[in-house]
Amino acid sequence: MGEKKTTPIVINEVEYIFEDMTEQQQVMVNHCNDLDRKIRSTQFNLDQLSVGKDAFINMLVADLDKEEPGE
Repeated sequence: MGEKKTTPIVINEVEYIFEDMTEQQQVMVNHCNDLDRKIRSTQFNLDQLSVGKDAFINMLVADLDKEEPGE
């Protein structure tokens, strides 16, 4: 027969088996996993926005530097 698959989860350096957790504990683990995914996605978006802003600042500074003094 096939082996029973288990999902180990480490919390505070203690290993737990997801399948041995209560339904409520599994829901909390799933929320934590989803929040981690959302945090990574938000950080990715923030990185893109920061780089985009820097690019526009650099373009603005370059354009301003083209202007003649006194204009």
